[in-house]
Amino acid sequence: MSKPTIAFLLSLLYVFIYSTSEAATYNVASFGAKADGKTDSTPAFLKAWAGACGSVSSAMIYVQPGRYLLNHAVFSGQCKNNDITIRLDGTLVAPSDYRVLGSSGYWLSFRGVNGVSIYGGTLDGQGSALWACKAAGKSCPIGARSLTFTNSKNIMINGLSSINSQLFHIVIDACQNVIVRGVKISASGNSPNTDGIHVESSSTVTILSSNIKTGDDCISIGPGTTDLWIENIACGPGHGISIGSLGKELKEAGVQNVTVKTVTLSGTENGLRIKTWARPSNGFVRGVLFEDAIMKNVQNPIIIDQNYCPHGENCPHQVSGIKISEVTYKNIQGTSTTQVAVKFNCSPKNPCTGITMEDVRLTYVNQAAKSSCNNAGGKASGVVEPTSCL
Repeated sequence: MSKPTIAFLLSLLYVFIYSTSEAATYNVASFGAKADGKTDSTPAFLKAWAGACGSVSSAMIYVQPGRYLLNHAVFSGQCKNNDITIRLDGTLVAPSDYRVLGSSGYWLSFRGVNGVSIYGGTLDGQGSALWACKAAGKSCPIGARSLTFTNSKNIMINGLSSINSQLFHIVIDACQNVIVRGVKISASGNSPNTDGIHVESSSTVTILSSNIKTGDDCISIGPGTTDLWIENIACGPGHGISIGSLGKELKEAGVQNVTVKTVTLSGTENGLRIKTWARPSNGFVRGVLFEDAIMKNVQNPIIIDQNYCPHGENCPHQVSGIKISEVTYKNIQGTSTTQVAVKFNCSPKNPCTGITMEDVRLTYVNQAAKSSCNNAGGKASGVVEPTSCL
């Protein structure tokens, strides 16, 4: 995937400025939304969406400053125009009682939309009570992802903040041509399954200039992801930037053409990770570039783990069928909190091939770190510390 061009991003900005100046505006307040954080404003938001979606020309939904309580909300496509801007100057708040969203899996969901842009604003998932329930080992619902785009295309998310999501903060699923830029994501470091941005079954997705602090992967990359560009990301706390987990199903789409560059990982469990289940699968990972990454006290700075088998269920004594090839680590520097800073634990049935290490400098508590390879092959060039085991 080629780097997103400045001209392309400027053209999107021009379209935004031009379209919003000419667009029909639907203020949620005119449909009854109350900025008190207590009144259910879901019907008002859905009415504003219906108006914008039904407009034959460009449309803007405007949310004034304040806090707006929203329950489940599905914003469906098949609109009469492909240029809807949602301008958030306020905060959207999920119900404080996590049982309201329960195990629905979603809070705010866009389905089958084309040409939707979200600018500014904050999503408050109020997930802390659910995290506490799970931590106590009680019987709790699964929870809800804060913002989901499914089967959609030509999407822009710019300057959005998401805090305290019950589950994943932002999910891009089965979408094409998506730009996520300048987002701020925050949840407690011990909040379960609160991935910052999750991408799966999607193509031509760009994630730029974002700050992610959470309890799970800052960015997770699922099956069927192609042409993904990630750049200028600050991650931590969290579990790092992860491809996977993959291979849970036998028939699974592969991951290819992924670029992750200019990222800083601070105090994370992992740095740059590829993770697959230890079970049969016809999936693959190929054409991945990790470049210009800084590790600050990261537990596993560089890791491929093809023996993922949580709780020893449905995968003991099996091996991963995922084929991993053509993965490059270039200019990776920083510190590891464990002595094994580079770990390639690949499948004995499908060894990792074409792994490239170029200019890697990782240390462990101001001393030499180590690398570990199982069923991994490739080459090293430039200065590589710890010494390559490929």
